[in-house]
Amino acid sequence: MSMNLASEQTNELLYVGFNQDYGCFACATDNGFLVYNCDPLKERFRREFENGGIGIIEMLFRCNILALVGGGKNPKYPPKKVLIWDDYQNKCIAELDFRRDVKAVKLRRDRIVVVLQDRVYIYQFSDLQLLDQIETYNNPKGLCALSPSQNNTVLACPGETLGSVHIELYDSKESKTIPKAHENALSQISLNSDGTLLATTSEKGTLIRIFSTSTGDQLKELRRGADKAEIYSLVFHPQSSWLVCSSDKCTVHIYDISQVAEILEATTDSSNNNNNSNNNNSNNNNKKADNSRNRQSSLSFMKDILPSYFSSEWSFAQFRLPEGRSICCFGQDNNSVIAVCADGSYFKYTFDPNQGGDAVQEGYAPFLSND
Repeated sequence: MSMNLASEQTNELLYVGFNQDYGCFACATDNGFLVYNCDPLKERFRREFENGGIGIIEMLFRCNILALVGGGKNPKYPPKKVLIWDDYQNKCIAELDFRRDVKAVKLRRDRIVVVLQDRVYIYQFSDLQLLDQIETYNNPKGLCALSPSQNNTVLACPGETLGSVHIELYDSKESKTIPKAHENALSQISLNSDGTLLATTSEKGTLIRIFSTSTGDQLKELRRGADKAEIYSLVFHPQSSWLVCSSDKCTVHIYDISQVAEILEATTDSSNNNNNSNNNNSNNNNKKADNSRNRQSSLSFMKDILPSYFSSEWSFAQFRLPEGRSICCFGQDNNSVIAVCADGSYFKYTFDPNQGGDAVQEGYAPFLSND
């Protein structure tokens, strides 16, 4: 999960993004890049260039290899080029050239994924061999999610039509399309750590939908709010028991999705059964959804006759941040959330896993400094 700040830059930050396990975050700036440990907050290293800025940075877990794309008013490298950087050697060891500006880069130990405005390219990391390319709907944000698990190679990106999602299951050589994940253009796409669950939001920003990547079935719908919002980040807990979402409304929402794993297992099992079994499983899934700990309307018991709004699930816990962009993830401590903000501030909150409600601020620090 990341935020590209080039179009609304207020300080030296051009880009901020978490690594694959959310243990670190990297910052691209007007004159180089910095890497921090997330929890506890600690600067790991920085590189300063005399002659240009970095617009996109992608870490490969915690190792010395990073992907860099030039950016800012004076780019260090062309925005149409991806540089694979070895920080031990302090030099570029490989590069990929494109005809259009690069919107995002995703890394695994065996893959390099480069996102352009209307296409996604997938390369083998070892020799830069092009393995696949996927046409997408207009994708100026560079939306794309790549599972970090070595046991399940899954990629999700916008499909070829408005609001659709394309899923590639490379290990089983299958492709899935969710034709109408949302009525509006997508604003965020996120996979859980093992690539079995997909979360999406649209530019409207009121609903979050969770899908099975193996079947494309919708497993859960969550409500952020009733007003339109720009979603900044959408991240699963490492055990897929919680989901955190931040937006331009400055409220960070935490949802209980512990029952989704049970629904996923039932849905997967039902694909091998007959229609009667499918109907029984569907009824069981509805019962599990009814037992959710997320907030619901007092009229939810009448959901069969009232509009869908009254059957919505609102967040289980929440907290507010100062104005500005932010990205969030779960911390190392139980029931903690880390927020990294575009103004260079870092927050840590904890929430009650039994009662929910307002989370408690446990830490704050400005992470940008010239010391």
